[in-house]
Amino acid sequence: MLKPEPSFLLSLSQLPCGAASACLPAWQVRACLDPVDEMQKMAELLGLRDECGEGTSGTPALAGSCLADNRLNLDVYPDGCRRFLQLFKEQQREVVQVEFLRLSSNDCLLDTTLGSLPHLKHLKSLVLKGGHARDEFGSCQQGSLTNLPPDFGKLRCLTHLDLSFNRLSTLPSCILHLPSLRVLLVSHNSLVTLPEDFGCLSKLTFFSAMKNQLKNLPQSIGELSMLQDLDLSENALELLPEEVGNLHNCTDLDLSGNRLSSIPDSLANLKSLRRLHLHSNLLVTVPASLASLPNLSRLDLQNNCLRAIPAEIQALPFVHVRGNPLGEAEPSPQAEKSSTRRLQRLFLASGEGSFTVTSEGCRVVLACGIHFYFPPGAASDPLRIYFRSLTPDPQWVKLRHHDVLLSRVLELQPHGVQFQQEVQIWMPYISPQTPHQHEVVVRTFSRQSWSDLRTRVKQKRKSKKCVAHCCVLHFSWFLVVSRLVQNECRVPAEGTLLFSSVDPNIKVIFPPGVTKEPRSVKLQVLPVSAEEIQEITASAGCRASPLLYLSQDSTVDFLKPVRIQLPLPPGVTGLNLDRSRLHILHGDLEGQTWNDITSEVVLEFTHLYAVFEVTHFSWYWLWYTTKTYIGGIARKVYERLRLYQVNFIALQRKKDPEQVLLQCVPKHKVDPVLKKLQDRYRGPEPSDMVEMFEGEQFFAAFERGISIDMDRPDCVDGRLSFIFYSHLKNMKEIYVTSPVDRKGQAVKGQVSFYRGAVPDSIPEDASRRRKGPDSLWLATLPIKLPQLKPRWDENPSPLYGFSFPPLNLGNAETGYLTQANLLSIARRVGADWQSIGLNLGLTYQQIERIGYNNREDLNKQILDMLFSWAQQNSEDPDCVSKLITAMKESGRQDIADEVEAIIELGRQKYSESIRRVGLEQESSTEDSAIAMM
Repeated sequence: MLKPEPSFLLSLSQLPCGAASACLPAWQVRACLDPVDEMQKMAELLGLRDECGEGTSGTPALAGSCLADNRLNLDVYPDGCRRFLQLFKEQQREVVQVEFLRLSSNDCLLDTTLGSLPHLKHLKSLVLKGGHARDEFGSCQQGSLTNLPPDFGKLRCLTHLDLSFNRLSTLPSCILHLPSLRVLLVSHNSLVTLPEDFGCLSKLTFFSAMKNQLKNLPQSIGELSMLQDLDLSENALELLPEEVGNLHNCTDLDLSGNRLSSIPDSLANLKSLRRLHLHSNLLVTVPASLASLPNLSRLDLQNNCLRAIPAEIQALPFVHVRGNPLGEAEPSPQAEKSSTRRLQRLFLASGEGSFTVTSEGCRVVLACGIHFYFPPGAASDPLRIYFRSLTPDPQWVKLRHHDVLLSRVLELQPHGVQFQQEVQIWMPYISPQTPHQHEVVVRTFSRQSWSDLRTRVKQKRKSKKCVAHCCVLHFSWFLVVSRLVQNECRVPAEGTLLFSSVDPNIKVIFPPGVTKEPRSVKLQVLPVSAEEIQEITASAGCRASPLLYLSQDSTVDFLKPVRIQLPLPPGVTGLNLDRSRLHILHGDLEGQTWNDITSEVVLEFTHLYAVFEVTHFSWYWLWYTTKTYIGGIARKVYERLRLYQVNFIALQRKKDPEQVLLQCVPKHKVDPVLKKLQDRYRGPEPSDMVEMFEGEQFFAAFERGISIDMDRPDCVDGRLSFIFYSHLKNMKEIYVTSPVDRKGQAVKGQVSFYRGAVPDSIPEDASRRRKGPDSLWLATLPIKLPQLKPRWDENPSPLYGFSFPPLNLGNAETGYLTQANLLSIARRVGADWQSIGLNLGLTYQQIERIGYNNREDLNKQILDMLFSWAQQNSEDPDCVSKLITAMKESGRQDIADEVEAIIELGRQKYSESIRRVGLEQESSTEDSAIAMM
C-alpha cells in the first residue's frame, strides 16, 4: 500500500467532476466506476458542513462550504439535490458559473433538479451517478435516472458526462446534441441499443457502456474518429459491425464478457490499438491479421472456445489464451451428446466480475479458490452471471449462538434465477478450532432468512486448504460457517429414536402416538469440560453435563412426553448421587433465562444417566452443585462459553511509521502473528486481554495529536470500524497524520479501542455491564510519529537524492513549465507512473531501471521518471504539448487539465508583457506611446 500525500487527497476532491474515474485507462475505469458507500465523513474533510455561522437559513455556511470556486460536489450528501436547489434559488448568479458538478442519482429530488441544470451554460463536467445508496445486504442501488430533459442539449461546453449506475434503457437523445462532449460513461445501466446516429459525437475520446444489455452496435460508431478508449465489456454483443475498424485513434478496446463468436477482420486497421480485451466470449476463431498491429501490447483471448490460434498470434509474447480448448478436436455429433465431454473452463480474478453460461455448461475457477460447475442444460439460454466477494456485515449476516464465520460472503447474481439442474459451488474456508464439536456448512440467504445447505467438506492434498461443497438451484448470498454438530430425524406417528453423534450417551426417545403428522426434529450438543465450569464459577463443587439443544419445525407441543437421556455430570454416578444437589435447567432460545424445572419433571437415574420427560423443546442442562441460585450461575457460564479472549496490537511499519497496522487477535494466535510481522513492523506490546463475541463491532480511534490521514467508508465519526470474527483477519492497515507541526518534535499519540453498540443477542448481564461512561473502552496503545525531515517539495534542491538544474520546458509564446510546476505535477501522479513514462517516450529499460533504483519508494520513482523525461526533452519546444498528450493517453485528464491551465496562464502573462512594451501587432498608438515613456 502506497501513501498518498494529504494535499493530493484534498486535490482529488476538487478534480473536474468524474476526472478521477472518467479519464483513467479502461482497466482502471472499471475499478473506479464501482459505486462507493455514502461518505459522510468526506463532507467534513472538505469542509462541507451543514452548520450555519449566522442567520437562520444557513445560506452563508452552505454557500461557503459547498460552492468552491467553479466546482460543486454534492454527491457526498444524501440530500445533495436539496442543497443544489437551495443554492440555485439563493445564489443563482454564482451557481450558473459552475463548471464541474457532481450529484447522486439516488436522490429523491433528482427529477426536480434536472430542470435547473440546463441553466448552467458554463458546465464542463457533470456526474449523475447512482450506486451511492446500498440496500440492507450491501448491494448497490441503481439511481433513479431514466432520461434527461431535451434542454440538456444546450450545454454547449459540456465535455464530460457520467450517467453510470442508473436505469437508462435508451440513450437520451439530447446527448447527441452536445457538440463538445469528449467523455461519456453510461456503464451499469440497461441499454439494449445505441442510437443509429451515435457517430455524430465526433469529439468523443472515451466511451464506456460496460455492464449493459447491448445486443448490437450502430454502423455509425465507426465515425467516432477521435475515440481512444472504448469499453463495451459485459454486454450481450453477438456481432460487431465492420465499421469498428475505422476507429483509427483507438488505443484501448474492451469487448470482454460478451457473446461474440467472431470478430471482423477490420480490427486489423486499428493501427493505434495497444490493448484488446476479448476474454470471456464465445470466440471460435480470430483473424491472424491482429498480429500485424504495430502498437499492440496486450491481447486477451482467455476463456473462449478457441481450438486453434493462428501461429502469428500464438507467437506474440503478450497474448493470453488460458481457458481455451486449444488442440482439442472438434467434437462429433455423438460426442456432443455424451455427458463426459470436456466442458469450457474459465479462470477469473477474485473480488468482482462476470461470465456467461450457455446451455453447454462450463467450469469457472476464481483466483481466490472458489469453483463453480454448471452442468450441460443448467441454463437453457445464455445467462450472464455476476459474482463478488463481500466483507461480512453483522447487520445482515446473522450468526446463531456458537456459530463461527469461516469465510467472506459470496454474492451470485441474478438473484432468484431458477436453474434447470443443480449448480455446484466449492468455497474455501478457514479450518475451525473444534472440529469434533462443530461441523462446517454453507449457509445461504433465501426467502428473507438464512438456511444451511447440505455440505460436503474436503481438504486439498497439496495445499492443505479446506473446501466446502454444495449444490443449489438458485443464486443468492453464500458463506461458510462452523455450527454445533446437528443430528436430525423425521418423527412419524409410530415414534423413533434420535441420539447425538457428538455424545452417543445423549438420546431422545419419541414414543408411539407422540404426533399425528410427521415433524422434523434437530438435536445439537455443546460439551462443557469440568475445567471450564470450575474456572468460570470459581467453585470446585460445580459440575455440569453437556448442553443439549432441541428444536422442531412445528409450533405444536408433542401429544405425549418425550424421554430425554443425559449423562450425569463428571464425577457423579448413581451410587454417590445426592439428589438435592442435582438440577435440571431449561433455557430460552437466547440462553438468557435459565429456569430450574427439577420439581416439575420426574427424574429417573441409572448408574451413568439421568432420564426425564418433556413436551416442548429448547435448551436443557443438568447441573450438580450446592449453590442455591443456579439459574444465575448457568447464565454466567453460558455467556462465557460464547466469548473469545482477544488482544489488540498496533504496529508501525519500520520504513514508514505513518503506516499503522491494527489487529484484534485471539489470545492463542498473538505470538505467531507477532512473529510473522516482526521483520517489517515495530510497536508496543499487545494490549491486555479482553473478551468479545463473534460478530461484535468495535472501533479504533486515534487520539492525542494523531488522526486518520484519509477518508474511508469504514470510518464512523472519526473512528475506524471493525467487526470481530474469531477465524478471520480482523486487521486494517492505514495511514495516519498529525495536525501538530512535526518539524521540531515527534508526536506521541495513541490509539484506543472501543466497543460498538451492544449486540441485541448478548445476555442481559453483559449488556448491563457495558453501560456507563467508560464501559465501552477496551484498550489503549501508544503511537509515535517521528520528527519530520524537510519535505522534498519544500526544498527544491536536492530532492530525495536527486539534484536537477533549473528547468524551463516549452517556449515563451506557449508558456514554460518550471521545476516547481513539475513538482506539483509529481504530487498528482500515483502508481500509474509507469504507463505515463511509457507514453512520454521513455523506454521499457528506463522504466525498469527507475523502478529498481527507487524500489519501495513511490515518490522517488515518480520524480526520477518526470525529471529524466524533462532533461531529455528540455530543448524540444513542443515538449509541453507532448506532456499533455501523454497524460491524456494515460487516462490522467486531470493532470492534462492542470498543465493546460499553467500554460494558459503563461500565455496571458506573455501577452501582457509584449503589450506593455508595444510589441503586440494590434496594440494601439496610445499603448505604444505609454510603453515608450
